[in-house]
Order: sequence, then structure tokens, then C-alpha cells
Amino acid sequence: MPHVTLYAIEEELAGREPALISGLTDAVVSVYGEWARSSVDVRLIGIPAGRWARGGVAVTTAAPSVTFGMREEVFARPDASDVVAKLVAAFTEAVTAVFGPERRDEILVELVGQPTTRSGLGGQVIANPGARE
Repeated sequence: MPHVTLYAIEEELAGREPALISGLTDAVVSVYGEWARSSVDVRLIGIPAGRWARGGVAVTTAAPSVTFGMREEVFARPDASDVVAKLVAAFTEAVTAVFGPERRDEILVELVGQPTTRSGLGGQVIANPGARE
């Protein structure tokens, strides 16, 4: 199950939730295919102004950042570099479409591999490394 988490300053996030949920889901689908849509889990985290800092100083505005959790095995695929490039581009486009082009160069996208043997769902360790993702 792909997990997308977007962090943004709360005041900048408010009111943009539907467009972000749609755009981030579509970004995953654009890379993996329509089969992935129903399993994409999107979390939007609003951080109050003053609780986001850069260089030791609290900021009142910051470009959103996206963390995408996926199975670690994706990074071992022969097409891994292509998948990574497509995901970074798709997430950047989705966030830019909502927050504006002036934020593009500051949008951080982090792809995080999760070992299947260290993830769980419904109280059970996920042990299906052959699943699509």
C-alpha cells in the first residue's frame, strides 16, 4: 500500500486538501497504473506557523514536502532509477499545481523504502514481497 504524506504550514494547507488528495493520488497512479489507485493512502499534515524551522529559526512559510513510503524492493528493480525519477517529477507537479509554480524549486520529495519484513497491517507482519508496488 503506497503511503504519501505531505507536510505544509497549516495556514497554507487549509482549503487545499481536496486538490492535494486528488493530485497526490493521481501522481502515484501515473507511475504505477490505475490498479494502485484504491490502495494509495494520503496523509496531509498541517504544521502550525512557528513549529517548522530552518537553520535553527522558526519560519512562517515553507514549501511543502512529500514523503512517499513504498516497499524497499522497488529500489532493486532494474528500472528503479526510472521509477524514482517519475515519482519525484509526478509529486513535484502535483504539489506545484496546488501551491503554485513559485514553490517548485523548494518542494522536497523523499522516497522511503520500507522492508516488507518490518511492516505490518492489521496486526500482522506483511510477508508478501511479490506484491505489486
